[in-house]
Amino acid sequence: MVEYEWQRVAREISADIDAGRIPAGAALPSILRLAEQYGVADHTVRRALRDLRERGLIETLPHKGSFVVGGSDGPVT
Repeated sequence: MVEYEWQRVAREISADIDAGRIPAGAALPSILRLAEQYGVADHTVRRALRDLRERGLIETLPHKGSFVVGGSDGPVT
């Protein structure tokens, strides 16, 4: 099975969230910084973040950034 780069990035960020390395409420680095960190293009990071948003792991606030909502079990309540 082929894994796209955006899937790898999303999987690695998700694993960091699940392990508590990126706690609920924490801001993720900027798209450009994440692209540099994972060695991918910025559009790849954007696609990974969209996947994480769709799964309810992060939320993105315009002009503020992306923030961790909860682990793979769902949002923190």
